[in-house]
Amino acid sequence: MCAAVNNLYCVGRNYKLHAEELGNKIPAEPLIFMKPSHAAVPLDKAILHLPQNAGQIHYEGELVLRIARDYVPGISVEDLVDVMALGLDFTLRDIHNDLQKKGLPWTAAKGFKNAAPLTPYIAFPGKEELEATDFTVLKNGVEVQRGNVQNMIFSLQTIVDFIAARYGLGKDDVIFTGTPAGVGPAVSGDSFELYWGEQLMGTCLIG
Repeated sequence: MCAAVNNLYCVGRNYKLHAEELGNKIPAEPLIFMKPSHAAVPLDKAILHLPQNAGQIHYEGELVLRIARDYVPGISVEDLVDVMALGLDFTLRDIHNDLQKKGLPWTAAKGFKNAAPLTPYIAFPGKEELEATDFTVLKNGVEVQRGNVQNMIFSLQTIVDFIAARYGLGKDDVIFTGTPAGVGPAVSGDSFELYWGEQLMGTCLIG
């Protein structure tokens, strides 16, 4: 099981190239949605069973923050976050597109079981190392995504301040911080490897 997850926040469209690849506008402020905490499962040599007969499923690799203490105004992200992970924000793309057209909530497309697998946590390294290190997603041994906090539209500090001001932010909350370009379909038999720099963080197989 994953470590305790309280609220599970996600940031949409936080990389310009990803927004563009899906034909979406660049948001003027962080676009926040949520997944049930039950969607968070271990991404550590896992076999993940995803919904069948629900249209195309997309993977979205992301840097994930865990909040160590209750937010207070003025706190820095370095003092607020103790550990981080990498994760996959799985999305039922056909359903998601339909919900967006109708202006309906995204829960059906984003909140299903196993929709937010997380690697084991590592110590939060701070701004300098974050900017010096890329995270990557390999699908069936081939790199499909590469991200770096420097390419985010909204910084980690902006994200935590925004979420805290509007929704609240406290101990054991988790934030998926957005996905870079390169999202694509995931089908049964696909394998994924998530790397922080040269460090393999976790693997999974789609069952």
